[in-house]
Amino acid sequence: MAVAVLSAQRSKDPSTQVGACIVNQENKVVATGYNGMPNGCDDAQLPWARSGTADWLDTKHPYVCHAELNAIINRNSADVRGCTIYVTLFPCYECAKLIIQAGIKNVVYLSDKYNRRRETVASRRLLNTARVPYT
Repeated sequence: MAVAVLSAQRSKDPSTQVGACIVNQENKVVATGYNGMPNGCDDAQLPWARSGTADWLDTKHPYVCHAELNAIINRNSADVRGCTIYVTLFPCYECAKLIIQAGIKNVVYLSDKYNRRRETVASRRLLNTARVPYT
């Protein structure tokens, strides 16, 4: 989890810095990631606002790549099947789908501050249905 926390510090998101670390069955780090804009997109040219604007397109939500996505894409091994992902914030439903599709078998999270949001409820439903435990 310390590696995920350290990775989160690389994020330029002013409101929510999230980090992820994927380890294999031997607890060796195979990938890290943090939330940020896609490669090639200048952080200064896209919005970082979380809310407070009438237009969704003026928020970070349609643009930011989540830490889990970046960790899965940036893996340094051929496969993350059977691995554990450590995340500083409970995964959203989109990341839960990625985690399941990638074959990650366990999720360990540090914070669940959005646990009542429908996005998080959907995420739990997905992980439960796929029998991916989270702690």
